[in-house]
This record gives sequence, structure tokens and C-alpha cells, in this order.
Amino acid sequence: MTKSISDFQDDHGRIIAWPSKRRRVHQMAILDYLTGLFEPGVSYNQGQVERVLADHSTLEDPSVLLTELLDSEYLTTADGAYWRADGRPGVSAETSESSGTPEISVSKSG
Repeated sequence: MTKSISDFQDDHGRIIAWPSKRRRVHQMAILDYLTGLFEPGVSYNQGQVERVLADHSTLEDPSVLLTELLDSEYLTTADGAYWRADGRPGVSAETSESSGTPEISVSKSG
């Protein structure tokens, strides 16, 4: 059963509040939404992750969202890189200097 997160969003879709622990189902719905902002199989540095979360939140401290994403195993981190837990990284996101937003580039390994 999918819970609506609209009670926790503004008119622009940004997260405006974090539900209490009693509303764990709503917390999980928000985490699902936030996870969808990251491409599967792409690794991001901490600045990129924080920027995405800050752009999609009006919370005074959006780092709570990163903590929840990690603690609830929606995102994984190692060696300064972050990625969706459901997709092993095969590409890296590079920040565009003009827009400050992550751009995806394929990294060749091997």
C-alpha cells in the first residue's frame, strides 16, 4: 500500500517536513520518492547527494534525509561515493560547473 506524501510537500514537490516515527509508512514513502531522484547504477559524491536533497527539500537541515536514506538502506556509501542500494555503480555523476547539478558520465573500467 503506497502512502501519499503530499502532506509533506509544498506546491513545487519539495519535502517540507519529516514525519514522526509513528508515521513510518509515510517516512518510507518519502524515502522511495527521494531514491527516485538518483539514477540506478550511478555513483555520486557527498556534495552531489546533498545538493539533490537540498534542491528537493525545504528542511532547515536536509542532512536528516541523507541519514534516513542510508540508515534505511535506500542509499549505500563507501570510500566517499554514494549510490542507490538497488543498483551497483557502473557510472559516475559529474557536477556541471555551469548549473551545479550532477551529470552522468560512463566510467570505463577494465
